[in-house]
Amino acid sequence: MVDLKMTADSAVRQAAQDMQAARLAATARQEKQDEASVQPPQDMKQAAQQAAAVWEDAVKRAEDAYSAEADEAKSLAEMMKEAKERAEEQRERFKLPKNTRYGDMPMEAYARLSKARTQAQASAAAGYARRKILQCQAALRQDPDNAARIRATIQSLQKAVNRAGRKKRELQQDQLTEAQRAKAAQRREKQKALRLKRELCRRKTMRGIREHGYLRECEIENRLQDQLQQTRMELQQQLQQLNTSFGTTPEMAAQQYTAQAAAGTAPAADAAVDIQA
Repeated sequence: MVDLKMTADSAVRQAAQDMQAARLAATARQEKQDEASVQPPQDMKQAAQQAAAVWEDAVKRAEDAYSAEADEAKSLAEMMKEAKERAEEQRERFKLPKNTRYGDMPMEAYARLSKARTQAQASAAAGYARRKILQCQAALRQDPDNAARIRATIQSLQKAVNRAGRKKRELQQDQLTEAQRAKAAQRREKQKALRLKRELCRRKTMRGIREHGYLRECEIENRLQDQLQQTRMELQQQLQQLNTSFGTTPEMAAQQYTAQAAAGTAPAADAAVDIQA
């Protein structure tokens, strides 16, 4: 009886130990599972690192491409802005103010030409005349009422350009003559040096007289063109007054006469006067 009791107690203790061991093993397995869930395996870490590197590389490439496109768009916008500014500057350069005195342009061109003492100054005077020619050509579309006056100004400016080219050639010839005179003076060829000096003085005097004549000619041309322009304006005003008085224009009168002639109702010519003795 005692043996059976001892056997049962030992079995109970053994079962309790087995249960405790099973509980500890289950707890250890649960802890391992928790650690495994918290810390990913090494291959998963590597895959995550590779994915992150790929993502960073894609982001970097996208940023580089965007920056390149942004720089290109910025440069294109700057080029367009510069082109617009140049176009505005060119437009303002050839724009003439209202009530412009067109006769002052050739006068200024000839004044600059007469003051020119070197080939560069003569070229500058010719450049001024060319710029004013371009302005006048643009003014033909902006100011049609003064078209005849503008055309006369263009012709005068074109003469100034041609005369500036002539003066450049003369100044170049003067330089050559001066060099020859200096060489003759060094060689003590007094007669030749004196002759070349007189030739230079004669050329300069004749050129001064001719350029003074250019200014005088331009002044007379300006007065003549002003008078012609005034006459044209007066005739235009008279024509407008006549049109207002009769209520018709010359074109309408011509059309009416043509229609009457075609219909055979045109006014007959004045009958000849028969004078008898």
